[in-house]
Amino acid sequence: MLFSIDHSSSMTQMAKKKKKKYFKFLRDERFKLTLGIFLILFSLYLYLAFISYFFTWKTDQSFEWSRVFSGPEIIVDNWAGKFGAYLANKFINHWFGIASMVLPFILLISGLRLINIRTLPLGKTTRISLVGTILLSIILSFFFGDSGGFLGSGPGGGHGYFLSEWLSAILGKVGTVFLLAILVLAFALFSFNSTLDKIISLLKRKEEVPTDTAEETITGDDLTTPVTEIGIIDEDEAVAAETKPDESLQFETRESEIGDSEIGESEISEYQDGNGIKMTVEKVQNGELVDSSTELQLEDYDPTLDLSSYRLPSIELLEEYKSEDSMVSEEELISNKNRIVETLGNYKIQIDKIKATIGPTVTLYEIIPAPGVRISKIKNLEDDIALSLSALGIRIIAPIPGRGTIGIEVPNRKPEIVSMRSIIASKKFQESKFELAIGLGKTISNETYVVELTKMPHLLIAGATGQGKSVGLNAIIASLLYKKHPAQLKFVMIDPKKVELTLYNHIEKHYLAKLPDSEEPIINDTQEVIKTLNSLSIEMDSRYDLLKKAKVRIIKEYNEKFIARKLNPREGHRYMPYIVIIVDEFADLIMTAGREIETPLARLAQLARAVGIHLIIATQRPSTNIITGSIKANFPVRIAFKVPSMMDSRTILDSPGANQLVGRGDMLISLGSDMVRLQCAFIDTPEIERITDHISRQQSYPTAHLLPEYIDESTTYLNGFSPDEKDDLFDMAARLVVEYQQGSTSLIQRKFSIGYNRAGRIIDQLESAGIVGPYEGSKARQVLIKDLISLEQFLDKDVQNP
Repeated sequence: MLFSIDHSSSMTQMAKKKKKKYFKFLRDERFKLTLGIFLILFSLYLYLAFISYFFTWKTDQSFEWSRVFSGPEIIVDNWAGKFGAYLANKFINHWFGIASMVLPFILLISGLRLINIRTLPLGKTTRISLVGTILLSIILSFFFGDSGGFLGSGPGGGHGYFLSEWLSAILGKVGTVFLLAILVLAFALFSFNSTLDKIISLLKRKEEVPTDTAEETITGDDLTTPVTEIGIIDEDEAVAAETKPDESLQFETRESEIGDSEIGESEISEYQDGNGIKMTVEKVQNGELVDSSTELQLEDYDPTLDLSSYRLPSIELLEEYKSEDSMVSEEELISNKNRIVETLGNYKIQIDKIKATIGPTVTLYEIIPAPGVRISKIKNLEDDIALSLSALGIRIIAPIPGRGTIGIEVPNRKPEIVSMRSIIASKKFQESKFELAIGLGKTISNETYVVELTKMPHLLIAGATGQGKSVGLNAIIASLLYKKHPAQLKFVMIDPKKVELTLYNHIEKHYLAKLPDSEEPIINDTQEVIKTLNSLSIEMDSRYDLLKKAKVRIIKEYNEKFIARKLNPREGHRYMPYIVIIVDEFADLIMTAGREIETPLARLAQLARAVGIHLIIATQRPSTNIITGSIKANFPVRIAFKVPSMMDSRTILDSPGANQLVGRGDMLISLGSDMVRLQCAFIDTPEIERITDHISRQQSYPTAHLLPEYIDESTTYLNGFSPDEKDDLFDMAARLVVEYQQGSTSLIQRKFSIGYNRAGRIIDQLESAGIVGPYEGSKARQVLIKDLISLEQFLDKDVQNP
């Protein structure tokens, strides 16, 4: 019989930890800031040395450079001292000449980037600067030679002089000129995108007949007005102008899209309005005239620009929990192996090979039984093996899928704590391309386990009190906060216990979404939960309408089109963030509200995936009256922490196993037919506080993300209110909605500082009076009276005829 211990995963993990510690200093924000300031100051120092060299090069070159640093008796005239004189001599005299002035610019841009000041793209600027320095050095040396020893080796430096002489010897003077011209042209074409367009435009202008004037003229019956730069008017806008004969001709100037360039020949379009006024329009793009059929290329829309200075949390906010004494000893491994073999031998079960894989919480012993041994016979010895090992939480996997072995999971005597920091800092999490990446913990083989929430698409979590369920929720939330910008993700947090999720109150204006009339960012009241879930259903329907108009199937495709500016915001299109609904203590909600909660929740679970709304539900009572069939059917991915009985395990996972876990974060995740055992990542309250404090101190949105307004139709009375029942603010509210042309309950609530219920009654009275239209879901009600004069006439008439 063979016995092998798989230390490869643990050794690999230790090597990774050493490597991370080695590079940890380089990733430190303080190091980046210090290095950035150093590079900026050093680039300025180089400029000082280079500029001084133009005035002091004759004097400084008289020294023997090998002895210039030998003592204080040697004095140089360079403003940057001996070191500056030495660098200037190297760069300007020996290397690139005057072209060396470009090189400190690379250090300046790099330093600014390290202190989070973005100017020019670093990679492109570096490439252009390096190639341009070499090319300019050769050109200066070719045309000016050594200039009688100017700057030592001439304006092109020693490098440029050598290459120019070498090229001249091989190609001759004329050939070198041709080669340099080709290199300059190639450099311009590859470095600057507009170069090719300008060349083509110049060639095109020479082929065409020039016009007599570079000005556009608007002519009317008695009017001739020269206009030098008219903005771009699309054909649709021109047609719209033709259909309004009573209005003056309007056009729009877009200075950001029109450069200060000369106007040449192009395809000219003429438009004429109802008054006979003609206008010729030429399209201008990047300072050049283009065909009217050519569309302007705009930069992609960036949803994070509203909070462009926002910085994701640093891993320094998380704790690294030391677990040096938690390593499984070789003595423990051999002892467990002997007891397993002895127990199986007592029942005449022979083993050919046994292998141990050490995990953070449990060790997996994989055994290969001798031929002829029935798997069910080993499976039935689960309790006997647990008794011989004196351990709780023994679980037998017979067989392990895809391996052809039988697994026996044995808890370690000293389990290891899997810190949230180790998960966030892992390469697998950092390089994940998932839309909503969640780092749950580590597997038995010590591998970081990262899942994609959008593929789940919803998650059901169950476990007894104190077994790690709330910590698991916090780990999920922290994973998302470390990956997504506030513009890309919103949370709806429902906490009937009122204490589990209160730490996230601080990030209300960054990440949370709530109803317009809700005062608390974390929802505790059952009635508010019902309203919120129904409001989310309205949001879901609204999003589906937008997807239909955009002719896409999922939110990712929709947002990609919106970012590429292929969807018009004037048609109602908008960037849609993901919405993750966190529900803690789901059992309490079902007990108090029942069908009112389950119905909208089931609808969201069935339909909301495609529009980016995802549910994460946690409960400590996984009984069948709480986790019903309709809920389980829409939650294919489920997590089970330790539960008291096998029946509870079957309810949540459809199989036993959760009752055999050891607790304290030990969990099983069911992914359809697959079952994986994990040690959940641990994140403590102080760590969450540091993360939320880091987020709350940064610039935020004015308010939390507001969900669509929801009014329970069973509590509204829309018809037949008498003038005596009119609210005291009725007239003022009518003037407000007419002035803003927006029939919104939240608008009335904010402007008059009144409660939601009163504002809702006022909006209902305005509807009954015919001032605003009926309820339209997530949209504001239509205002039926268009101006204040008409409203005053309406109100006066109402007073005269009560």
